[in-house]
Amino acid sequence: QVQLVESGGGLVQPGGSLRLSCAASGFLFTNYDMAWYRRAPGRDREPVARILPFGGGTDYADSVKGRFTISRDDAKRTVYLQMNNLKPEDTAGYYCNRIPANTWGQGTQVTVSS
Repeated sequence: QVQLVESGGGLVQPGGSLRLSCAASGFLFTNYDMAWYRRAPGRDREPVARILPFGGGTDYADSVKGRFTISRDDAKRTVYLQMNNLKPEDTAGYYCNRIPANTWGQGTQVTVSS
């Protein structure tokens, strides 16, 4: 079955960086666009970034453009999210999924605070 395991979150000061990873299994990875989403307390889950297979195009939410970079390693079945210049409003649980979405993983918490 589809399994998505996110990792790499943590506590970081404003202006800091984190790199999230998402290991995928249970489906043909290169058949799907992959995306990162986030959900802050009291808010709905929102898309953050999207990437096509085989080094294809990427797309970002306006709030993270120029700060976040999505990438994927199709051989490792892994998608990454490099987050730079983090802001307190980036604090959220971060989740990855294929498009269209399937079962959600447990996510990884990112907290940006001084």
